[in-house]
Amino acid sequence: MAPAQAGERRALLALVATMISVHACMASTRVAASLWALQRGYGEWTVGVLLSLLSLAPVFLALWAGRQVDRFGFHRPMRQAVVMAAVGALAALAWPNLATIVFSCLLNGGATAVAGVATQREAGRMADTPAELKRMFGYVALSQALSNALTPVLSGLLIDFSGFRAAFAFSALLPLLAWLAVRHVPRRPVPAQAAAGPARAAWQLLREPALRNLLILNVVLSAAWDAHSFVVPVLGHAKGLSASSIGLVLGSFAAAATLVRLAIVRWAQHLDELKALRLAMTTATVVLVIYAWLPGTPGLLLGSAILGMALGSVQPMILATLHQVTPEQHHGQALGLRMMLSNGATVTMPLGFGVLAAATFVAAPMWLMASLLLAAQWPARQIARQRSPSA
Repeated sequence: MAPAQAGERRALLALVATMISVHACMASTRVAASLWALQRGYGEWTVGVLLSLLSLAPVFLALWAGRQVDRFGFHRPMRQAVVMAAVGALAALAWPNLATIVFSCLLNGGATAVAGVATQREAGRMADTPAELKRMFGYVALSQALSNALTPVLSGLLIDFSGFRAAFAFSALLPLLAWLAVRHVPRRPVPAQAAAGPARAAWQLLREPALRNLLILNVVLSAAWDAHSFVVPVLGHAKGLSASSIGLVLGSFAAAATLVRLAIVRWAQHLDELKALRLAMTTATVVLVIYAWLPGTPGLLLGSAILGMALGSVQPMILATLHQVTPEQHHGQALGLRMMLSNGATVTMPLGFGVLAAATFVAAPMWLMASLLLAAQWPARQIARQRSPSA
């Protein structure tokens, strides 16, 4: 391996390690905070509030994070994210009460948002071609999938065998690992226009038709992911499935999303972003329509796996396209807009799904999302004609 290639590989590994560490701190806090609240008798509604706080902070911090990344590059915003995660985790470890748990969830949600925007922006700067963009964002998406798959298991084991203090200590250790990894990501010069400060507000980027249509797709696809997460436990319970069977169904979705991201990393050069997006949308539409009629656990396992492959492939394609339709000096702001809108949907959509399912029937949220995905094919077609970035 050439020295340049070895250096790029080390930089990518350090970038992925940083994101995994910050994201794992949030995932560990999410599990420990939820179980701590239930054990202390606060009830399910408190757990819902705590989980909402993890998504609420990014709504307010994502645009700020985008401006920071555009102006200062990767290291300064990422160090801020690491400090936020560390302070939140240490507060829960030192004084475990409801107030510090709420504080920890807010800070860890915000830290993950800032780290996510910084990592995605830096990954985009590491790529020179559209194929490299998809491969880099495949690694970024894979790091989040691995964190979501492994961290809850480790946190649960720590709680079972050593108590909540051990789980909170584990969360507090992870920002330290992120701090060490940040130091191994090379510093890259910031574009001169961005270093002088953003020339326009992030909302003005919505005047770009291609970016506007891409963000519409992103919100609809994110909501489809949330619809699956909401419907599976409710539908599984209605079908008389056991808790372990419902867990397997949710696990098959996560495993399929991870596997498809591995495939994107391997075969990125053979994929066209928009064709892959439209295929994923079509596949998800069909599965969402028929999901409620899939027979028993085997049928739901298969349906969830197919849906996981379709929706799991979306993030690398969205991010790669975003970097092609947005001026370079505004990539961070565009990423912040995407994250703010995605998390806004995550905060509000589950409540809407609950009201819709209660007023009609269990499968209604999935049918709603299938209809929206079908309608979103039109903006997907428009992006193909609007891909040329404008300054």
